[in-house]
Formats: sequence, structure tokens, C-alpha cells
Amino acid sequence: MTNTGSGHMPENLTLGAVLSSLSFFCTAVMSALVKATEELTSTAVVLLFQNLICLVLILPIALRGGWASVQTQKIWLHVLRAVSGTAAWYALFIAILMMPLTNAILLTFSAPLWMPVIAWVLFREKSSRSIWIGAGIGFVGVLLVLQPHHQKFNIGALIALAGAFCLAIAFMSVRWLGATEPTSRILFYYFLLSALLCTPFAIFDWRPFGLRGSIYLVGIALTLLLSQALIVLAYRYASAVKVGPFIYTVIVFTALINWFLWNRAPTVVVVFSMALVIGGGIIAIRKQSADPEAVDASNSATES
Repeated sequence: MTNTGSGHMPENLTLGAVLSSLSFFCTAVMSALVKATEELTSTAVVLLFQNLICLVLILPIALRGGWASVQTQKIWLHVLRAVSGTAAWYALFIAILMMPLTNAILLTFSAPLWMPVIAWVLFREKSSRSIWIGAGIGFVGVLLVLQPHHQKFNIGALIALAGAFCLAIAFMSVRWLGATEPTSRILFYYFLLSALLCTPFAIFDWRPFGLRGSIYLVGIALTLLLSQALIVLAYRYASAVKVGPFIYTVIVFTALINWFLWNRAPTVVVVFSMALVIGGGIIAIRKQSADPEAVDASNSATES
């Protein structure tokens, strides 16, 4: 299969869906490993080492053609992707330690619900009524997870929501970069810039992690690297709009892993919230894919 002039492979939605689902399965496994490091070291140390390990692993691939292979005309887009992506993971990892794993993942990966808002704020892209209805349904599910009527509000929920907003920006930037940049270059800059961003926080909040922690850190790094590579490849075979709904597989995968490893079955409220977030998100994404104006605006943003 050869590359097209736009930098994408010929469309193959089935392969794109499989790659996307596998990517989010890796994310679910990574999140479970982060939960397991709760008492071993700090969030900043986890983030720093996962990025450093991934950078070391991707470096030989990224530099196969010499330094010229990592030269880019879109450094600021790489910076945007690194800042938003790092902020999203940082928020998620903190939320995981402050609230149930499934809830933290559900809130953070409500990211597609924020995309119409971001598209309107940044590009004045108008979305159809159906897109907003779908997003509204999803936000009802988010509110159920937040449970604002409870007296004891978990601040981790707000942190997870902040992560969702950052994750939405990160996903959009991956799509834009994927139009012209090779996967190895995208990953190289992400891990390099993310490691630089995490270093001051890790120094400030340094906690030794021992042999057991080292094993977890390697596992977190490997699952992150595989997840990042798979999602970039998925976007080469199908548009972000078409494979977007598969982001919600991470919620299902996480709930199953949480149930299997820690015997914590999701409550009825959480299951209903999952259904609303997933259903609303799919409606919004599918309606957006059927809206020519939305697609044209998205393509214009990709080319800029």
C-alpha cells in the first residue's frame, strides 16, 4: 500500500478501527499500571521516566536517515501536541490516584465531547444541532460521574476534566501533524519535549522507586509507546472523525481490567454514565462526519 500525496495511506476504515482500539487497550493497561505505582513513586517521576524510556526506544528509528530525518517545519505544532498531551497524561495520572480508575478514565476520555467547543472557539467552526445534542447527552453522563449533589466532592474529577480538554487538543494536533509528518518524527518530538517539560516537576517531587517500581515504569513506557504509535498509524488509514468513536473502547477496557484485577465491578450509575458518554460521543462524531461544512473546516485546519 503506497502513500498518498497528502501523507495518508489509502483509506481502510477496518484497519483504522482495529489499530485505534488496540491503541486504547494499551492506554487502559498503562492506566492500570499507573494505579499500581500509587505508593511507589510520584506522578512526575512516572511521567518523566515513561517519556525518557520511550525517547531512547524511538531514537534509533527516528534517526535512521540522520538528523535530517527529524527536521521539521512544524515545530510549534509539535510543541502544542507535547504540551497538551503531557498536561492530559499528568491530569489523568493524578486523577487515577484520587478517584476510582474507571471514573477517572471515563471523565478524561470524554475528550471528543469537547472537540465541537474547541473547534468553535479556535476556528469558529459551526457544528450542527445534532452534534451539540450528542455532546449534550455525553455531558449528562459526565455529570452523573461527578455527582455534584454529594457533599464530598472529589477534586480529582475536576482534574480529570481538565485532562479531557487537553486531550482533545492533543488528538486534534496529532491529526494535523499526521498529514505531513512521519510517525517516527511525531513520536520523537513528543517524547523529547514531554521529557523536558516533566523534568522540573520530577526533580521537585523526586521519590525513589526501587526494583518493583522500575518494572512498572518500563511497562508504562512500553504501553505508552505502543499506544502512541498505533493511534498515529490509525489516523493514516482513516480520518479522526471516522475512527474517533473507538476512543471509547478505553473506558470499556479499563472497566474490565479494574474488575478483573481489583474485583471492582462498575456500579449501575457508572455503567449508565458510560452508556451516555459513549452514545453521545458517537452521535456527535458520526453527525460531524456527515456534515460537509464540518469536514471542510477540519480539512482547512489540517492544511494550515
